[in-house]
Amino acid sequence: MTTLWTITYFVFIVFDFFLNNLWSGYLDVLGFVYIGTLAIYVGNKEFERWYHKHMKKHPGETFVIIWTALILILLLATIITKKPYRIPNVVISSYVAVLTILAITEKSKALFRNKGRRG
Repeated sequence: MTTLWTITYFVFIVFDFFLNNLWSGYLDVLGFVYIGTLAIYVGNKEFERWYHKHMKKHPGETFVIIWTALILILLLATIITKKPYRIPNVVISSYVAVLTILAITEKSKALFRNKGRRG
C-alpha cells in the first residue's frame, strides 16, 4: 500500500513540475495521505520487530535515496529550465518526514539489536 501511495505521489509531483504548480492543491491532500500511510506502515513494522513477529528486511534507505534524487532533480530542472515552478511546501515537508521516520526506525533497530545482545 505504501509503495502504491509513493508512486502516486511521485507521479503527481512530477506532473506538478511540468504544469508549473497547477496540481499543488492535489499535492496537499496526497502528501498528508502519503505520510499517514507511511507512518502507519513503519509503526506497525516496528511493533512487529519488538514483538519478534517481523524479521524481514525492508530497506527504508531506498525511499530516502529516491526522495533525495527527486528533490535534487526538481531543483536542478527548475534552475536549468528557468521555470516559474516552486517545490510545494508539502513536498518538502514530506521529504523531511521521510528522513525523520528513517532516523527513528534506525534508532529503534539499534536499540532492538542492543537489547538482543544483553538479553
